[in-house]
Amino acid sequence: MSSSLSADPARVIKTGPRGVGNPISEFAALLRTVREAGLLRRSRTFYIITFAVITLAMVAAWFGFAMLAGTWYVLLIAAAMGIIFTQYAFLTHELAHRQVFDSSKLNDTLGRLMSDLVVGISYAWWMNKHSRHHANPNTVDKDPDIETDFIIFQKEKAVGLKGVTKFMANRQGYLFFPALLLEGFNLHSHAFQEVFNLKKKVDKRALEIVLLLVRNIGYLAVVFTFLPVGMAFAFLAVQMGIFGLYMGASFAPNHKGMPILPKGSKVDYLRRQVLTSRNIRSGHFMNHFMGGLNYQIEHHLFPTMPRPHLRRAAGMVKEYCKTKGIKYTEVGLVTSYGIVIRHLNEVGLGADGDPFDCPAAGRTGYTG
Repeated sequence: MSSSLSADPARVIKTGPRGVGNPISEFAALLRTVREAGLLRRSRTFYIITFAVITLAMVAAWFGFAMLAGTWYVLLIAAAMGIIFTQYAFLTHELAHRQVFDSSKLNDTLGRLMSDLVVGISYAWWMNKHSRHHANPNTVDKDPDIETDFIIFQKEKAVGLKGVTKFMANRQGYLFFPALLLEGFNLHSHAFQEVFNLKKKVDKRALEIVLLLVRNIGYLAVVFTFLPVGMAFAFLAVQMGIFGLYMGASFAPNHKGMPILPKGSKVDYLRRQVLTSRNIRSGHFMNHFMGGLNYQIEHHLFPTMPRPHLRRAAGMVKEYCKTKGIKYTEVGLVTSYGIVIRHLNEVGLGADGDPFDCPAAGRTGYTG
């Protein structure tokens, strides 16, 4: 890629006063290279096949449910459904990012149906939260994904804790993944809080309410009709537990433990997205397993890029970042989980010094 950049006059990076690089032109050059390689073109065939495979798996799961109803083996079906619902959620995420179709309206319509009617999560809530995250990843007071919930993501928020909360915070890294077993319930709870909060503007509120009620009441009705009460509760616990764990374990490695940008910091788009994101070193299987989230850097730089093109784009972005002296982070999946656990423990302990201090200001030439 570097040779093509130097050979093509149109891709020469213009500099500002005194030879300072122009951050806007830097990203524009990378974007042009990616676009000319055809990596922003839609891959409808890939998504149609992926949807068909996932749907066949779900049909098979419901067939297994019917065959095993009344036996504890049905919990294996519950675990399988937890995985399948997560795969549907990945497709919803890609529809929300306009990765599947050229038409924004078609992406939104199918995304809302997939999210509310299939997965059982509010599309409006997800779009609001996820759009703010993409605009300002790991930025204090702007990224909702680093706001304190059960887990504390900012060291200053851990200061002054006492008693049980301090005890939990000091060990929150170890508690993080077990807590994800409850994340499925949390996501469904947020869905209903969103659509029934009449003080908040919600796009297509009435439609979302109908879809969410049909999906969740219908799902519960089937489970409790065909399974004994105790077994039905166990089925829901396993399905929701696997769903939450799988979702959280796919999203957590991407930003947790990466630099957190101070409030008001000025960082250009290229560096803001690259420095706060982490890729998972992987092959084709991981790309399917994590719904493309393993290429988080490329996903953040080019949100509309279809999943099949992320791997090729990663090679281009990595080389480009090397020529610009921008740190490009890529680790194995297990290593990433270790980083997340250690980082969260350090945040909870409020220890002096932070191995994840933000290097962004030094690399961009900007100050807060």
